[in-house]
Amino acid sequence: MTCSKIFSGDLTELTDEIIQYLRNDISTLYSCILVNRLWCQEKDKEKLQDYGINKNLSPLNTLFNYLSFIKYLNTQNIISTIKLWVRDSLTREIGNQSNQLTLQSHPKYDLLKFIYESLFKIFIEREINLNTFDIFIFSNDDCDYFNILFKLISQNQSFIHNIKNLNFNIYPKRINITTIIPYLKSINTISSLSYEFHGCLYDHYLNIIHLPDESNYRNLNYLFTSFKNSNILNTLKIITFRNISFNNTFAFNEIFEQLNVLESIHIIDCYSLNSFIERILNITKPFKLKTLFMNKELLDIDLLQLLLQKSGNYLENISFGPLINESKQQSLELIIRYCMKIKVLELFGFDDQNIYSLFNFIENIGQNLNHLAIHQISDSSNNFEISLIVLQNLGQILPFKLEYLDLNLIIENANDFKIFLKNSQNTFINRLCIKIIIIRESGNDILHYIKDYIMRKKRVKYLGFKVNNNELFVLKDEVKEFELYNIKVQIYSSLSTDFVYILRKNVLVTNVFIIKS
Repeated sequence: MTCSKIFSGDLTELTDEIIQYLRNDISTLYSCILVNRLWCQEKDKEKLQDYGINKNLSPLNTLFNYLSFIKYLNTQNIISTIKLWVRDSLTREIGNQSNQLTLQSHPKYDLLKFIYESLFKIFIEREINLNTFDIFIFSNDDCDYFNILFKLISQNQSFIHNIKNLNFNIYPKRINITTIIPYLKSINTISSLSYEFHGCLYDHYLNIIHLPDESNYRNLNYLFTSFKNSNILNTLKIITFRNISFNNTFAFNEIFEQLNVLESIHIIDCYSLNSFIERILNITKPFKLKTLFMNKELLDIDLLQLLLQKSGNYLENISFGPLINESKQQSLELIIRYCMKIKVLELFGFDDQNIYSLFNFIENIGQNLNHLAIHQISDSSNNFEISLIVLQNLGQILPFKLEYLDLNLIIENANDFKIFLKNSQNTFINRLCIKIIIIRESGNDILHYIKDYIMRKKRVKYLGFKVNNNELFVLKDEVKEFELYNIKVQIYSSLSTDFVYILRKNVLVTNVFIIKS
């Protein structure tokens, strides 16, 4: 609604409350009017002229140097915007023939890169002070854009001197990663560094990264050893590994001992964990493991115990794949024994034995718990019984407030779910995600219970609800009813986000690893 009012020019209503605080500050009021004059309707501009403000003031004669306010740049967004602008220009130029032409076939295709280069030259000349810079390389064309950018940066290193968050998103089959290393070393104040190599697992790195030595060991080792003698060693605070294969040794131990301000380590769905943990146990510094997601494979139970003895007091985020064997049950028991600061807990699959251990764990964690996901994904014949156990025992042990709760269960009838809703009435949930499969009846009764126990009591802020593959979001009248209680209904899959997004909201994590400081 706010956006629609802005673009319709209804500025007065939007700013009235703010202006009341500025009623005696004439200079500030005048500045606000100048900045927002282009959003005003014509009748409002006439009123401004009555107060001596020229309604025809040139937009180029701005009150501020707006470029100086730029703190975030995204190369993908810049390229997309340039393409749209040029395409619109070509449409006006060639009329109806535009449907048969593409930017690539048009003689002005090089104009895209010229505009891109010109924009960054302006950014550099105006000395913008970037905080975050996202660089996307998804195609051969993106490689060309990167080369343009890298050439400009090489000639004007002050442009990136104060960047704090730098994110690389790389997809093409061959990109010379060695060009990135000097780029990193030229940044003295980096506070966030992210590498994202899309489209393959770590074991297939050599298909997308061209390095002098094409081996998995050299690929990962090259990136880590590049930090030697760099300022990153004095600023790096967070290291996150995701989907990494630790099959081969790399220089982590050596670099780790030199990291002076490291605050946390995150291990998310990695392979060959045992060999990595064996090396970690030899590190003399505290190993501040904050996240351990074991959805790909579990650690050897003895190694896990040694790891938790060393790092369990730091662990806050834990996730298991299906707990269906004795080893996984033992792993859960070790987590319960050594980790009492858990904030994020994800359990994908469980049985009627370890689920009671989970309840004890949740109760012991108490108010620390902030994010909980429980998914019934096994094919066992007692799915109904296990889901019913969850619904009968979970609600009453939840903390008073949860940021996120995601339940994915299989039940026989709606009354089973009513038990949970009734038992959890004392808990406020910011984001509630529910995906239910009901075997013996429709989902209408569940919706009725959700209205009674959640909507009318305003117990959630965001709701994603899906029953038997039917989304509440598509029922517009129902959505409007929830809005009356300040509850925003969203698509279940959109609200049920990957933990990595939650861990790092402003930085997308996908393949391989991230280094964040």
